[in-house]
Amino acid sequence: MSCASTSKRLTKRLNPDMPKKIVSQTEEDIGRLRRLLHEISGPADPRPTGKSGGRILDLACGECHEAVALRDFLAEHRGLETADVSLLGLDVRAREIANAARRCREEGDFAFRVGDATKLDTHRELGDDFDLVFLRHQNYWNGERAWDEIFSRALGKLSDDGELIITSYFDREHELALAAIQRLGGELIRTEANHASRVLTTPGKSVDRHIARFRRRG
Repeated sequence: MSCASTSKRLTKRLNPDMPKKIVSQTEEDIGRLRRLLHEISGPADPRPTGKSGGRILDLACGECHEAVALRDFLAEHRGLETADVSLLGLDVRAREIANAARRCREEGDFAFRVGDATKLDTHRELGDDFDLVFLRHQNYWNGERAWDEIFSRALGKLSDDGELIITSYFDREHELALAAIQRLGGELIRTEANHASRVLTTPGKSVDRHIARFRRRG
């Protein structure tokens, strides 16, 4: 069974009251996100000799609909088995974290914790050296200082060859985030607009409207 089919089956099972239209839109959004991740990442980048497994940190993850897509992406990009990739999701909202844990309980090595991404340094149990730190729909203009804290600590959680990937809802907000992350020590590798992004009701807002990759500078 394909990953998309598995994700759809689990979404329906764990969200029986979710309208079919929303289920369909969510699945389509994740399909587009999968393509975006591969488009901005280029050729596979196998793990350096001596390293095994892969680790993902998904910050402000909400219900983490993207969990399987992120796992599959890192596995393929680093030449790993999906079973060798772990994902840790963090969000301040307990209800969303509980929903994420239920959705992903049969999918693999996924764990979810309630926590504040602005205070990553206090969450020592998370560890460091993540191959991928992911932030979906960052919200920079709703608290510049808080997002500076999140971006700075996210960069600090990366392994030497790890990458930070963000997506954004708005054009201007994406520009602000790019500038902030570079100011805080991130090196922009690539940024792309998502021309297939699903338009939302707020003017200028769409799902994963932009995506960008960073590494830690120096």
